[in-house]
Amino acid sequence: MAIRVLVVDDSSFFRRRLTEIIAADPEMVVAGTANNGREAVERALELKPDVITMDVEMPVMDGIQAVREILKTQRIPILMFSSLTHNGAKATLDALEAGATDFLPKKFEDIARDKAEAIDLLRQRIKAVAKRRLSVKPSAPAAPQPAPISRPVAAPIARTPASRAELLRTVDRLDTPEGHERPFKPTGKQYKIVAIGTSTGGPVALQTIITALPATFPLPILLVQHMPAAFTGAFAARLNTLAKIEVKEAADGDVLRPGVAYLAPGGKQMLLEGSETHCKIRIKEDDSPRITFKPSVDITFGSTAKVFQDKVLAVVLTGMGSDGRDGSRLLKQFGSRIWAQDEASSVVYGMPQAVTAAGLTDVEVGLADVASKLISEVGHG
Repeated sequence: MAIRVLVVDDSSFFRRRLTEIIAADPEMVVAGTANNGREAVERALELKPDVITMDVEMPVMDGIQAVREILKTQRIPILMFSSLTHNGAKATLDALEAGATDFLPKKFEDIARDKAEAIDLLRQRIKAVAKRRLSVKPSAPAAPQPAPISRPVAAPIARTPASRAELLRTVDRLDTPEGHERPFKPTGKQYKIVAIGTSTGGPVALQTIITALPATFPLPILLVQHMPAAFTGAFAARLNTLAKIEVKEAADGDVLRPGVAYLAPGGKQMLLEGSETHCKIRIKEDDSPRITFKPSVDITFGSTAKVFQDKVLAVVLTGMGSDGRDGSRLLKQFGSRIWAQDEASSVVYGMPQAVTAAGLTDVEVGLADVASKLISEVGHG
C-alpha cells in the first residue's frame, strides 16, 4: 500500500513542487494539501495520512502549534521544512521538542551534492518516518488470548547463521521473565570518553540523555548529530540551557574536559588529536565526495578510537542509514564497547540496526534508560 502524505505549506510553489516529487514515486501518494496550520489540523483528522510534511512559518497557525494540536489526537510522523537561518533553526528545534519527527531544509540543494540526490534523500526520509508510523503498536494492552505463547517469533527465511552475540542476546531474552527487564550490571571497565552518534530523531534523543546527566559526570562526551551548519550552534545552546553539564558546539582546538559535551558543527568533521591525558578537538573542512555526512559518526568514532583505543563507550542512537557502523567496528577492534538504541524506542531503526546486524553491539538499550545506564557504567551514580 502506498504511503499517504499530507503536504502543508503556505507557499503554493513549494506545495506544488513537493507534490510533484512525492507523486513521481510509486510507493507514495499525496493524500491532500493544506496552506496553514489550522487547515493542517483539520485535514489530518479527515485524511489520517501516514506522514505529514509541515512548514514552520505559516499564517493562521504556525507549524509548531499545528504539530502540538495534531499529536494530541493522532500519532502521525511529521517532517518539518525550515529555512537555514538562526530563527529557522530555533523554530525547528521548538517543533521537534513539540513532537515533530524530523526536519529538512526547504532549499533541497542544502542537503545533497545535486538536485537528483536531494530529491532521492527527501523520498527516503519520508519513507523512513512512515515506517515508524506503521510499526507503532496500540498503547492499550491487547485482549487476553487463549493459550498465549510468550514472545512469538516469525519463522526465519533465508537468514545467515546467527553470530555469537546474537545467540547470547536470544538466550538472555528467553531467560528473562515476560514483562521484566534483565537488571543492568556495570562491567567495571575503565573509560576515558563517551561518544554518541545519531541522525533522524536524534535531537529529542540527545536532549533526553544529556539533560538527565549530573553536573559531576566524570567524562567528556562527543556528540555527532546529522544537522546543517546553521542548526548546530542553536542546538548546542539549547542543550546547554537545559542540561546540568556544559554543552557547546565544538571548536577547533577545544581541549577535552570532564563533564562537557561537544557537539560536532554541521558541515564539517570533528576529529581528535593528542593523547588520553591531553586531547584536543580538530574541526576539519571536508569536500570529499566519498563522505555523505558532515559531520560523520564514522569519522569521529574512528578518530576517537585512534586516541583512546579501548577506553571509549560509544552509543549509536536512532537514525536513517548506517553511519556509525564502520567507526564502531574500529572501536571494537581496539577493545571499546558499543551500545545501540533498541528498535522500540528508535524513531528510525537504521543506524542502530546496522551496528547490531554487524555483530558489534554489546548492549541494546531503550532511550529512557541510556542516561541512567551511562552513569552506572562509567562508575558514577
